[in-house]
Amino acid sequence: MQNVSTSLFILGRQPALGLAELESLYGAAGLRPVGREAALLDTDPAAVDFDRLGGAIKFGRVLTTLPSVDWRDIEKYLTGSLPKLAEDLPEGKLTLGMSVYNLRVSPAAIQALGLTLKKSIRKSGRSVRLVPNKELELNTAQVLHNNLDRDNGWELLLVRDGSQTIIGQTLRVQDIESYTIRDRERPKRDARVGMLPPKLAQIIINLAVSDQDKSQAAILDPFCGTGVVLQEAGLMGLSTYGTDLDERMVRYTRDNINWVNDYLRVSFQWKADVGDATTFVWDPIFNAVACETYLGRPFTALPNPEVLHQTVSEVNLIIKKFLKNIGSQVSSGTRMCVAVPAWQVRPGQFKHLPLLAGPSATNLDSLGELGYNRTIFEHVSSRDLLYYRADQVVARELLVLIKK
Repeated sequence: MQNVSTSLFILGRQPALGLAELESLYGAAGLRPVGREAALLDTDPAAVDFDRLGGAIKFGRVLTTLPSVDWRDIEKYLTGSLPKLAEDLPEGKLTLGMSVYNLRVSPAAIQALGLTLKKSIRKSGRSVRLVPNKELELNTAQVLHNNLDRDNGWELLLVRDGSQTIIGQTLRVQDIESYTIRDRERPKRDARVGMLPPKLAQIIINLAVSDQDKSQAAILDPFCGTGVVLQEAGLMGLSTYGTDLDERMVRYTRDNINWVNDYLRVSFQWKADVGDATTFVWDPIFNAVACETYLGRPFTALPNPEVLHQTVSEVNLIIKKFLKNIGSQVSSGTRMCVAVPAWQVRPGQFKHLPLLAGPSATNLDSLGELGYNRTIFEHVSSRDLLYYRADQVVARELLVLIKK
């Protein structure tokens, strides 16, 4: 096997979000989707800041590409190559695991190959432990628990790419313990205003910046709530500025940011004020906007058409006023990622805000009329930038906008 300076990502539950995030941060030219679950980036893994990514669950390097997707060819190659490569690893017991994506194979066949590789490596005098496969892929917890992302751990990633098979090695996986701490151990939380997952906040922030300014951005969140976006932006090393209509939410934000500073021992520039996003005049200390706006009523089941129509109209009006207000205060070219609601009326079918439908006889306003262009991504459709669970009525639709 030969090391190649190409990064490999296994994407999360909604892969379009992960692809858009990578395209925003690293550009479209060197990025290529691989099936639905993975992506290649023509960037040395050492140059990737994986900790700031919310939409990729695993990150690794490409070792080689085989011109076949036949499992017998993959077995033959790995059996001949892996023991030699293991000789270059640090001394001590090796832990081996495998995850397979979009190849025709069973967990039993993966397990059988793993046992064969284990025997081959042992013949070279190396002690090795195999992580068993009950599924095609090892999950994040399994990788972390078995230290497969450490020096003497080795998770092989086998990913189908058309008629070829990419063979990669996992370098990092999402730190699920850190996400849990940042989500559930903050001193102030409020389910009534919604709880933005930290990894979604990361995606929103990353979509609000581009590859040119990803380390220089100053983030404004005009609907800061309990401060999750400010928290995650600060952990990326960005300066942050938040406002919220509710004075209690601003107090919660301040308490949570102070907790982050103390508990995680990080320091970053931040500010939080009380202000109505539809009328407030912000200090001009930001150059990008990242936020989750008002999502309307939290439905646990699809409401009747009249209630849904009323809710959609109410939310649409608030967001329209917000976009008009902030549009008068930012310069041309300012980039924004705004999470707005979309309502799942049937499985996989959504009712979107009227603002997104364009002007018509009954709807005079649209994003274009309000002075914004919606960013067009090369590798994903803007309509696919939705964050939701299958049983969830209110989804979050991520709008990536550029001020005209």
